[in-house]
Amino acid sequence: MNRRVLKFGGSNLKDAADIRKLTRAVSCYSTPPLVVVSALYGITDSLERAAEGAGRNVDGIYTLIKSLIKQHQQFIDSQIHPERERHRILQLLTQRILELERILLGCHYLKEVPEFARDQILSYGERLSSLLISEILRHHGMKCRECLPEDIGLVTDGVMTDATVDVEASRAQVSSALSDGVLTIIPGFYGVSREGKVTLLGRGGTDYSAAAFAACIKSASLDIWKDVSGFMSADPKIVRKPVRISRLSYREAAELSYFGARILHPRTFEPVMDLGIPVRLYNINDFDNELTPLTEIVSGGEVRPGVIKSVTFTRAIGLLTLGGSGVGIRPGLLAAIAGALHQARINIKSVFTSQTTINLLLDIKQLSSSRDLIENMRLPTLDEIRISDDIALVAVVGEGMPDQPGIAARIFSAVSQEGINIRIISSGASTVAAYFIISDRDLYRAVSAIHEEFFHEEHPGNQ
Repeated sequence: MNRRVLKFGGSNLKDAADIRKLTRAVSCYSTPPLVVVSALYGITDSLERAAEGAGRNVDGIYTLIKSLIKQHQQFIDSQIHPERERHRILQLLTQRILELERILLGCHYLKEVPEFARDQILSYGERLSSLLISEILRHHGMKCRECLPEDIGLVTDGVMTDATVDVEASRAQVSSALSDGVLTIIPGFYGVSREGKVTLLGRGGTDYSAAAFAACIKSASLDIWKDVSGFMSADPKIVRKPVRISRLSYREAAELSYFGARILHPRTFEPVMDLGIPVRLYNINDFDNELTPLTEIVSGGEVRPGVIKSVTFTRAIGLLTLGGSGVGIRPGLLAAIAGALHQARINIKSVFTSQTTINLLLDIKQLSSSRDLIENMRLPTLDEIRISDDIALVAVVGEGMPDQPGIAARIFSAVSQEGINIRIISSGASTVAAYFIISDRDLYRAVSAIHEEFFHEEHPGNQ
């Protein structure tokens, strides 16, 4: 069966018009697809706030429950006209919302929100969305059902908050459960451990869970519906005349996602790469019932004239600088620091060392806690620990970078001509990407200068 997996994110689930667009997109497929959905827009943020306050404030729990019922009822009323049918669907959703209420109240009585409970609470945005959408599609005449990850066996490694799907352990049960070819709606964002506990796949993890399902059933493609027109040569809000990229390799797309392009979750490509499953991007606000992808991500890379395909950036990083005589060559020092950060579940994005300095690139939200942790280790070799939170990272991505002389010179010359100082450069860690650190205030000028250098002769359209 030439079945495809579709993913619809929260930005495509804001109002009744979005549900109608989703219905139209699903109906374009000749074979009933597997549809993985995010929570309705804004719901996960509400659940996160409720989880944070559940141990203290019972009134916040009841306020959330009323709000969830009201928000989902508005979608029902806009899509379902027979009053009896509206009442039936609202009852189903209310039952699921009351399950959430019981978990939140349990946390309130405990005066804390254990990590496993937090994961379960946040999963309810997707659980409500999948139930709502499956009922609306069924009402509109589509033979359709809802399946939950725990019922069809999407197994994870059991790590709370940021789990990894075990595709090999999941494949047999998932493929068997979905083998009948019925249009199926599944909540994304979470799986279950071998012990049956709900584990989230990281914020934005619906892309990743959709990819895992695609790998489990060996889907013909993973089709991700967004409200943007695929990957671009740079952020359209920053540069003039960005160019749409019609084709990327898995490596290029993964690096762009990792270094700040917010199109896809960085782990989306892990489950599908070895199987060669294409990832196809569509704009739900701009399609004419023809399934022609705006960007297709595949195994084979191709080198464009000029090599560079895209310039991306992130501000969500900071530098933790550790100084001291000989720290860069002290045996075991970096391992001890990395081990302590690992125990605290802090990810090191990159490391830059010299004889007297170790620089750790970290998520900006974890910068202060990382400094405090290392200070408390009281390592005798460290004379200085400081943080830099006024920086930004710029990355350039394209197949063929190591083989084309002069690419780095053009990048840094363009930045230099703007009078921008580069603080740290990394090239060679990836064969398709190079990146550098600059002051945050220089970010937009740097991105624009590089884009102008490599794309000034091109016009909007496909590469």
